[in-house]
Amino acid sequence: MLLYFISFSRTISYYFVHSIVGVLLDCLNFSKMSLKHGKNQPYDVIVCGGGHAGCEAALAAARLGVKTLLLTGNLDTIAQMSCNPAIGGQAKGQIVREIDALGGEMAINTDTTAIQFRLLNRSKGPAVQAPRAQSDKKAYQFRMKHTLECQPNLTIFQTLVESLITRDCRVVGVKTNLEIEFYAHSVVVTTGTFLRALMHIGENKNEGGRMGDFSAKGLSASFINAGIELERLKTGTPPRLLGSSINFSKLQEQAGDPNPVFFSFYDTREKERFHVEQTNKQKIGWVPGSNPISCWMTQTTDQSADLVKRNLHHSPMYSGDIKSKGPRYCPCIEDKIVRFADKPSHRLFLEPEGRHTEEWYINGLSTSLPLDIQVGLLKTITGLENAIIVRPAYAVEYDFAPPTQLFPSLESKKIENLFFAGQINGTSGYEEAAGQGLLAGINAVAKIRQQEPLILQRHQAYLGVLIDDLVTKGTDEPYRMFSSRAEHRLCLNHGSAENRLFQEAKRIGLLPDDRMRKIEKKCHAISYWNSFLEKEKIMGCTYAEAIRKQLDIIFPPEFTAQSEEVKKEVNYQILYRSYLEREQKQVVKSQQLENMLIPANFNYKEIPSMRTESRDKLIAIRPQTLGQASRISGVNPADLNILMVYIESNRQKKKNYDVPRGTID
Repeated sequence: MLLYFISFSRTISYYFVHSIVGVLLDCLNFSKMSLKHGKNQPYDVIVCGGGHAGCEAALAAARLGVKTLLLTGNLDTIAQMSCNPAIGGQAKGQIVREIDALGGEMAINTDTTAIQFRLLNRSKGPAVQAPRAQSDKKAYQFRMKHTLECQPNLTIFQTLVESLITRDCRVVGVKTNLEIEFYAHSVVVTTGTFLRALMHIGENKNEGGRMGDFSAKGLSASFINAGIELERLKTGTPPRLLGSSINFSKLQEQAGDPNPVFFSFYDTREKERFHVEQTNKQKIGWVPGSNPISCWMTQTTDQSADLVKRNLHHSPMYSGDIKSKGPRYCPCIEDKIVRFADKPSHRLFLEPEGRHTEEWYINGLSTSLPLDIQVGLLKTITGLENAIIVRPAYAVEYDFAPPTQLFPSLESKKIENLFFAGQINGTSGYEEAAGQGLLAGINAVAKIRQQEPLILQRHQAYLGVLIDDLVTKGTDEPYRMFSSRAEHRLCLNHGSAENRLFQEAKRIGLLPDDRMRKIEKKCHAISYWNSFLEKEKIMGCTYAEAIRKQLDIIFPPEFTAQSEEVKKEVNYQILYRSYLEREQKQVVKSQQLENMLIPANFNYKEIPSMRTESRDKLIAIRPQTLGQASRISGVNPADLNILMVYIESNRQKKKNYDVPRGTID
């Protein structure tokens, strides 16, 4: 009996101690995850803004293992699709695949919440083909929000950032409208269209960066006080319609592809497909490509053009109320009617906003005309004669910071440890924003750890083209990525993103080890079969020659057993071999300029023979390499040659100066 009592007592003691330890551990874990504020409780990275750029920046930083805080003015609009409910498209689809290859979230989030997929430019070469998807707007938003909530090392909090906290030209934190201060080693600003935002519907004006949302006023003043220049841009959106009021029998159906091309690389992710299985949380979403929904097409008429022309004076764009520039490649209907007066009509695309809503988006009918004119305009469009508007179209003006004030890492040249990403840099589009956010988040962590930033080259990725264009050339209108902007686009086909970004992904460490091993195996397979098919013969020629001649041949069973991604990439590289080799020679040639570094403190004023325009541009942008200097508008080849001579001269002087005494050079 005594032995039983002792044994029972020990058991009780064990469970009591275990419970106490468990409670203490829970408290410890809670303290680690609870909201921290004040100077003595800094985060590693603070992300200001919960749009597409902010989501990627916050996830990247947290996944790299640093304590991250995401601050947003409205938790209910995290990852909101403010404009069209679609991801991808020309060049943008390539960006999304690059985001996936580097460890971002946009691709998988799109695939699992999309309601239609289409491969654009299917009739053209693979280099310019691009995936595009219609998304369920709310499902996309809810899944991304859930992903943020489940992410270790990441805290999200609803408040409006009012100003920066800086010391000695270095950001150390932010102040909020709740009079709470948060501190961090790096801050990423992703404010979208909300800085001093003003919405226009005819003569009506309301503050806000999005219908029903707020305008961030204080932060603009904080930037200006810190020496950061701001300018204004404009964007717009079309009316949303009640689906039951649309006459679809008069519209042309646009179904999705029966065998869709997705954004994520599923041949290398499999178990990692939903990214947070370890949390045992079931996210919203569905099997990619299941139960697709059609889009529809119609067009404007002569009556539409007449109505717009008669009412141009009511449009803020033409009355003078809006003076800032809008997107050239996505103009409002007023601009289309005026600039393309010779066209009898303009195509419009009816896109569903989700599976469980009757709200429809009219792609191509962006306008800021008064509501009564918007209603009248719909009556002139086939199939929309009785359509009911549930949200009016409007234009929005907002502040942006010209991106030439940034280093290629997206860090501010004016304020150390401050990074900008998204529409604050003058871009348009969810994809461009997400790509910038991913890179800014990665580089904010690299800055903390005193590591080299991730700077992609123009021949490596569309993201490299995007960032280089922004920080080197700047923009005076909302920047949109096109394949024509990439001089090495033959190297940037969407299917090769994992292959060409493997080394960068390996260095960053965002991807799980299991996926990295699969990507490495995939890269080796592509290299091996490229070499094999170029050497081995069949029917009197090599396999590669047969491919280029488009002969019907039987491939080795080991090759046919490879994944579709491997076979497509091998086929692409073999089919376009001569073009790719010529492209590679151009890359090597341009890399010679990229490898010539310009000292950070280089004094351009000491070059008397350089033209004043070139000198001023170089001083303003402070290019890091001779290659970047060559892409600055206004810097001609003659000035570039002069700069090259002076850099080499300074290098030689430094070399001679550094020679130890008593040695002979």
